[in-house]
Amino acid sequence: MRGRRSALKVELDEQDKAQLVRWLRAQNTPFGLARRAWAVLLVAGGQSLAGAGRQVGMAERHVRKWVRRFMQQGVAGLSDAHRSGRPPVFSPRGGSVFGQDGLRIT
Repeated sequence: MRGRRSALKVELDEQDKAQLVRWLRAQNTPFGLARRAWAVLLVAGGQSLAGAGRQVGMAERHVRKWVRRFMQQGVAGLSDAHRSGRPPVFSPRGGSVFGQDGLRIT
C-alpha cells in the first residue's frame, strides 16, 4: 500500500454501529446521510480514507471531514448542519409575491 497511513482510527461501539447500519438499510434515509454512514463504517472496518472515498463516491478530504466529525460528536455529527442563507420568498398565506407570478397552480 502506497502513501501515508491515516492517524484517524474509528472504533465503533455496538449502538453506533447498529445506528449506522439502520440508516443504510432504511429506505427513507437521506442519500447524503447514508453515504456518510457508509464511509464511516468502511473506515471503521479498516478501509483507508481514499479507498472508502472511492467506494462511496466522495473525495478523500470529505471522508476525512466526516470521520473527524463522527469522532468528535458521535452519530449526531453526521447530520447536516443548519445553513445560513436567504429566507424563502414565497408568501406564507399563499398570496402573490412580487416576482413570483405564474408559479402557483390553482
